[in-house]
Amino acid sequence: MIQYIIGKIMEDIKMTENNIEFTSVDIEEFYDKDELNKDEFSTNLVVLTEKEQVLVNTLFDRLKSISPESLEVFANRVADLERLTKNIAHFPSLLERQVVAAEIRTEQTLIESLLTNRGGDKMLHLPSKAILGKGFIVAKFHVFMSMCKIALECGFPKNEVAEYQKATLSLMFTIMAEDVYLSMLDNVSIPIDLRQQVAYSLIILWEHRSDQNVSEMAPVLEAVWSARKKLAPVFGTMVGTSELLLLSIEMDDQWCKFISTQLGDKEVSMALEEFLFGLSYEEIQRVKNILKDKGISAIGREEVAAFLGKPSIQEVGVSSEDPRQFYLDYSLRRDNARARLRMDLPGPHTTLEDHYMRFIMEKNKEKQYNDAYAK
Repeated sequence: MIQYIIGKIMEDIKMTENNIEFTSVDIEEFYDKDELNKDEFSTNLVVLTEKEQVLVNTLFDRLKSISPESLEVFANRVADLERLTKNIAHFPSLLERQVVAAEIRTEQTLIESLLTNRGGDKMLHLPSKAILGKGFIVAKFHVFMSMCKIALECGFPKNEVAEYQKATLSLMFTIMAEDVYLSMLDNVSIPIDLRQQVAYSLIILWEHRSDQNVSEMAPVLEAVWSARKKLAPVFGTMVGTSELLLLSIEMDDQWCKFISTQLGDKEVSMALEEFLFGLSYEEIQRVKNILKDKGISAIGREEVAAFLGKPSIQEVGVSSEDPRQFYLDYSLRRDNARARLRMDLPGPHTTLEDHYMRFIMEKNKEKQYNDAYAK
């Protein structure tokens, strides 16, 4: 149990350094013993995976001697996560049958509700456990962001810092996956059977805050992002051919198969264009028209910024390892795509991440069918 680990560490640290005494904070003081012993007081949300626990233990051990005051603050934040999961556990499972005001609620009725295209923000139509669970994963993300900063400031070996960054990025992808699923549910161009699968995957994500599709998507998108950060887009013909070639050289077979099979779809190519150039579809069209009208064959980043009336063109994540930059870039493209879809405007109606998740799910569905047929 996390509170036991924290308690042991804090007991070891009950020392006086710089005339400051640190006292252990035990989560059990927040709950009655009888409440903690109840069998039903459990949750499917895992506070820390085995790998994450190793990272936390490593940080605890280092901070005991380097910065005891930071350890106390950090230990309390980890304990906060466990308290949060215990509170969320009071809400019923999304996979269980419930009767509320004579209304029967099941996993199937929730799927049907999710497939109802209401438009607008669906927050008030989502289960309480889903909303609370998102709060938990965001809080966990912030804890791991702090771990990254501590590891860097305390001079941890580069390979260890990379592990903290990888874990933090994985949490960001879990947060992003929920947005991707919700966008896919609204995309009526996706066959209903696949959208039903998306709805089920979303429920599993809400229930456990982990997902098989996320674990498959995250490494590829992480690699795409890392490769993208190394690129300086060539604002020449604004076609993106050289950028795509350089990007694909560093990617695995799955990404290359996605590009080779999906790039012929105009929706995919427009979404990829936005990702490559770090510009919206509308901005890309403006630059293309300027190049055509002025007869310009090549253009620099500063000139593009001037044409668009911007102080500068952001190089997506180039100068930062902060995973929030990735999410910020994604959310801008997501919001623009949703607006175009709602108002039936030209340009991509879904993001590159949406297309890639759909590709993964369709591939997995095909594999399941082939495996079943083989039997």
